[in-house]
Amino acid sequence: MTPTLSTRTVRKVTADEIATYREVVRSGLAPSDGKASPLHAFVLASPVIDESVGLIGATTADGSPLGRVHLSQEIHVQRAIRADEPVTVALDVVGTRKSLKGVQVAMKVALLGEDGEQFAELITGAMLVGAVTPDTFGQLPPHPGKGSTAEPTVVAQSIARDTVSKYAYASGDLNPIHLDDNAAKDAGFENGVIAHGMSVLAVVTEEVIDRYGAGDASRVRSVGARFSSAVLPDTPLEIVLQKDDAESSLGTAFVRFACKTPSGPALKSGWVELGD
Repeated sequence: MTPTLSTRTVRKVTADEIATYREVVRSGLAPSDGKASPLHAFVLASPVIDESVGLIGATTADGSPLGRVHLSQEIHVQRAIRADEPVTVALDVVGTRKSLKGVQVAMKVALLGEDGEQFAELITGAMLVGAVTPDTFGQLPPHPGKGSTAEPTVVAQSIARDTVSKYAYASGDLNPIHLDDNAAKDAGFENGVIAHGMSVLAVVTEEVIDRYGAGDASRVRSVGARFSSAVLPDTPLEIVLQKDDAESSLGTAFVRFACKTPSGPALKSGWVELGD
């Protein structure tokens, strides 16, 4: 039987950290509106996610180190993160599933503000490559992304090598595969350093904010995507955006997206939900 895991910690983020992260993900775009990126919720949650992966009892058959691949990410926000606010990060593992490649794991993370009220929820899917434990447990939440028949808008973007480094420090994700060519090659990325998957998602989100949200980051209610393949620095990104014509019953609108490089898809089944 696979044990459940529930962990909580308290974190704060400064105004400078919020501004720096937003500045990095808007590299090449106009200055921001000064509001927190909706993806900063993941920055707060990621250390707890990293810790939880090490605590669920995942092992390989020969005792070798586990690999981990970020499969999907959803972020649902009721309001933006506030500077210097104590935030409780509460994580639960809601499901695992064995596969030929390892063990897939799904985690739900709630961010609670100073008053104890939840203001964001994250659903993270990851593959623990080579894992033979834990056993299948619980449920893997379905990814709600879907296609669109709306007229597409195609946007060209790229993430510069120095932006990859800046993102590493702004997000706190200092995995050497994003900073050192030799480390990236040792991990199987023969062309060297790769961009953070979340930085690619952040770039797409900022394009949606500018083009469909009047530049107002606080209009984002949710964002999500599946990660398909690694993105190299300075590689052309083709972002296809499609805004659904009909609003939801809650008065929000969805912009569907996909993102690819010359070598294939990078993000699939993506969406940004915008409110008033």
